[in-house]
Amino acid sequence: MAGRRSKRSVSPGRVRANWRDYRAVLGPGATIAGPAAAELRTGALPDTSLDWLKTNFFKTELALGRCLRLPVEGSCECDLYLTCAKFVTSPEYAPRLRARREVEQTLAHDASERGWDREVERHRWTSDRIDKLLADLGQSAHPDEKAEVSSA
Repeated sequence: MAGRRSKRSVSPGRVRANWRDYRAVLGPGATIAGPAAAELRTGALPDTSLDWLKTNFFKTELALGRCLRLPVEGSCECDLYLTCAKFVTSPEYAPRLRARREVEQTLAHDASERGWDREVERHRWTSDRIDKLLADLGQSAHPDEKAEVSSA
């Protein structure tokens, strides 16, 4: 079978999930947060960049949102997604954001007990950043509480 390309099957459920995610981030009036959100809301992204993102949207997923870095910009530092200018997230990621927030708070507490002040600062900063993202999305850090919508 040399020379034949294998066909990869994509389930209809995955196609529907990708379409929902696409509309949640790139659709009109989408509720999004992160440094790249302003560019999307104001239409500041050039049409060629927006076209690439629309065509390759499924490739942009990260654990807590999406990376909107274009190929001409080089590789992304995915571990820096909370501060990366190309990071964007949507309400669908709120459960994951909350879970990550809990991990960061646990790590900050552990570091505090060990006297590791720099680690405490780092984990608290990450937890605070996640709080801001959740607030910008109109989501609470605690799922059973209502969040106030941020004016940012």
